[in-house]
Amino acid sequence: MAILEDNLKTMKAAEQLTTFESGNEMAAMAAAQINYHIMGYFPITPSTEVAQYLDQMKARGEHDIKLIPADGEHGSAGICYGAAVTGARVFNATSANGLMYMLEQLPVQSGTRFPMVMNLVTRSISGPLDIRGDHSDLYFALNAGWVILTAKTPQAVYDMNILALKIAEHSKVRLPVIVAYDGFFTSHQKRKVNYFKDRKIVQKFVGECPTDYNFARDPKKPVTIGAHMNGDDLINNHYQQSEAMYAAGEVFKEVSEEYAKLSGRDYPVLDLYGMEDAEVALFLLNSAAETAKDTVDSLGKQGIKAGVISPNIIRPFPSEEIRKALKNVKALLIGERADSYGGHGPNLTHEVKSALQEDPENQTIVLSRVFGLGGKDFYADDAEAFFSAAIEAKEQGYAEKAFDYYGHIPGKKEQMLLPVITPQHGEVYNTGLIKTEKDPETNKLKVKIPPLRVLASKPKRIASGHGACPGCGIFTGLELFFKGIEGDIVVLFQTGCAYVTTTSYPYSSHKQTMIHNLFQNGAATLSGTLEAILELKERGEIEVSDDATFVMVTGDGGMDIGMGSAIGTALRNHKLIMLEYDNEGYMNTGSQLSYSTPKGHMTSTSNVGRTQKGKSFHHKDTAQIMASTNIPYVFTGSEAFPQDLIKKAAKAQWFAQNVGTVYGKILITCPLNWKSEERYGEKILEAAVNSCFFPLYEVEEGITTITYNPEEKNKRVQLPEWLKYMGKTKHLLKDENKMLLSELEEEIEYRWQRIKAKHEHPSL
Repeated sequence: MAILEDNLKTMKAAEQLTTFESGNEMAAMAAAQINYHIMGYFPITPSTEVAQYLDQMKARGEHDIKLIPADGEHGSAGICYGAAVTGARVFNATSANGLMYMLEQLPVQSGTRFPMVMNLVTRSISGPLDIRGDHSDLYFALNAGWVILTAKTPQAVYDMNILALKIAEHSKVRLPVIVAYDGFFTSHQKRKVNYFKDRKIVQKFVGECPTDYNFARDPKKPVTIGAHMNGDDLINNHYQQSEAMYAAGEVFKEVSEEYAKLSGRDYPVLDLYGMEDAEVALFLLNSAAETAKDTVDSLGKQGIKAGVISPNIIRPFPSEEIRKALKNVKALLIGERADSYGGHGPNLTHEVKSALQEDPENQTIVLSRVFGLGGKDFYADDAEAFFSAAIEAKEQGYAEKAFDYYGHIPGKKEQMLLPVITPQHGEVYNTGLIKTEKDPETNKLKVKIPPLRVLASKPKRIASGHGACPGCGIFTGLELFFKGIEGDIVVLFQTGCAYVTTTSYPYSSHKQTMIHNLFQNGAATLSGTLEAILELKERGEIEVSDDATFVMVTGDGGMDIGMGSAIGTALRNHKLIMLEYDNEGYMNTGSQLSYSTPKGHMTSTSNVGRTQKGKSFHHKDTAQIMASTNIPYVFTGSEAFPQDLIKKAAKAQWFAQNVGTVYGKILITCPLNWKSEERYGEKILEAAVNSCFFPLYEVEEGITTITYNPEEKNKRVQLPEWLKYMGKTKHLLKDENKMLLSELEEEIEYRWQRIKAKHEHPSL
């Protein structure tokens, strides 16, 4: 402690620059200045920008962090843990269901005491899906064993990220740390921020990366990490972890004081505003507290003694500081952007009450209100309403309603929502014009379809009025596929552009039954729906027709995070169709690279710059992966070849109704993120097929058949003929990138030759 005090005396404020940036930008700035070793990440709104900014900086050569795109948040957490056990400095950012998906990994990280820093850009937990900010995700992290800092402003995000690493690596702590800040309120809104001009100042402050631990970094010095424990050992482990967590509270104070000397910015355990003589107070996390400060000033002018308490750290929970702050407060209202259903108040309400319980002299009346869910704005008027409730409780001497929701609206029967679109089913989708039958000689399906102009009269499955971008290929591709499906469908959409642009409560563009579930679980969910309906029918509990076709629609990278669910469904061979629209990226979250993004293509997380030239590895061949599960039918399709796609849709329906699981992949355009002109959509798709980047074929009962061969048609084109239409690939056509273009051409040719070999030799 004496050494620390000496350092504080000799340390002086370092030179800083002023900028105007958002919370996400400042999280990335701090990470880049620290120069972490590893970031395992997966895009999810509103935290996605952190990885995007870091990738842009990487392309410009501004840091050396190895950015590893995972297959999902669970994978990203595994990457981070695997890096942390080596003693590397590790960083991540996530939100909402991303945190939920990695949740089982978080106690592993903390229970084995490996530091790292993760930014939690708070967002509403699904379902229903809502991408705006509340604290329902943060509350799931409270019992994960991670130190949790809370940041109200972009300035605090920058500073807390620097504090977080120093706390995490402290010898008394050695725990992972979350920096939580409000999605969209803090993550995207720009504010004036000061940051250190020289990154060496930041690196000197956080210090050298610790090496005095049993790290798995040298095979010549073997260690065992994560050995399972019996009850006696486990309670000792958790006791030590608990002690470290409480020590983190004291370390936070020390590190904050040291940082204040360096930066001129102080972060006490509690941010107290107007609390010197307050008789009524609000307890609020993060950005809402900033809003309430204006109301405190307004009430003060009216002679009302009001204040705001906002913690900068909630794990460990600052019980002692809260007791002191509330010593003379008559009524406290705790506002929380989450609920603990059935608990008569959310988590922090009970923790504040527990803290006060230990002070027998405290007579503070405590009210609790759930507010701001799903990003509902919190204004000065709302803070005034909170204070009014606290004032009323103070004057009455009790809280008339201790717990309640704030801002909910009672429904009115006369305003009941009515359907805008008339649901359609049955005969309107049965044209009888599509004929599918087995060829007795070849034992393969034969499909006859009428001219496209005849099928054009078939009603659409998705109504007009969706919110997709101009030129989006999803709906033309899906509707063309559905032209080949007769009768009713039950469709499940995983999260993605096709889902969010067609269902925004209270509206829906779907004329037939549509179910939504998250990226990673669509196929499994639909298999449950299908089998339940069949079982209910078998037991005579429902009556349904036999012609319904079950279709799971995925895209926007859903066959990355959802690959495990898809393979499991395929291996079980449920009678359904998995249809992937491939737009070569995570377009739903802003055009980040997915595993279907081709090598060298530019995305918001595979930027082009001095040190990198787009995506660094080749795209995943999902159709071949699914074919390896031995499902009865796999196909690829494109709207540029409509007859081919419709015939394959008809085959897909036959196999799904009679044999088992089908997988189909259709390439669709995304003009916005491909940086292409809308008018070139069909040309781009046609060139993708004719360049053999996206070959059209099917795998029917294990036999591969090329359904369109551009070489036989004398329409084979070179790869640049496809790439030239898209802004995301223009750099590949420059002389300095000839080698990268050559690598992509070689891979495409290799895959094409394999498909040709399978076509020519059915036994392969």
